[in-house]
Amino acid sequence: METRLVDRKNWGRGEWDMEPDRVDFIHAGFSCFIQRGPVGAWCGYVGVPASHPAYGKDYNDVDVAVHGGLTYCGACDGSICHTPAEGMPDDVWWLGFDTNHWQDVSPVDMGKLLDMIGYKQDGVYRNVNYATKETMELAEQLALMGGAK
Repeated sequence: METRLVDRKNWGRGEWDMEPDRVDFIHAGFSCFIQRGPVGAWCGYVGVPASHPAYGKDYNDVDVAVHGGLTYCGACDGSICHTPAEGMPDDVWWLGFDTNHWQDVSPVDMGKLLDMIGYKQDGVYRNVNYATKETMELAEQLALMGGAK
């Protein structure tokens, strides 16, 4: 039985009903994970080790192309952390993005509120497969910079 990490009581029904709330994996030599943010939209993270040129940098100073641009950087803190796989570093700097931008749809059922203000929500739900692919592409871009395990 899966433990839910996000409160889903205000979500509408959708394909997210059958998705997990977090997925950890290794790609391109980096620890990676995707997890849901507060409104259920996926966020993707890649942990670069101290040997990587982006370690310790602000996300605005890392030149990569990812959905909506980078929106997070930091050391392990709270839920933005990991249990390192065997042989992977514990000390990493997380670089991340989210899928809660203009024309993205999150699982939170905002229909009634949006109808009240005269706004129709159109857009695309970025699912677990999309978030995983984007995170893998981010890891590949970071690997090209050097410093992967």
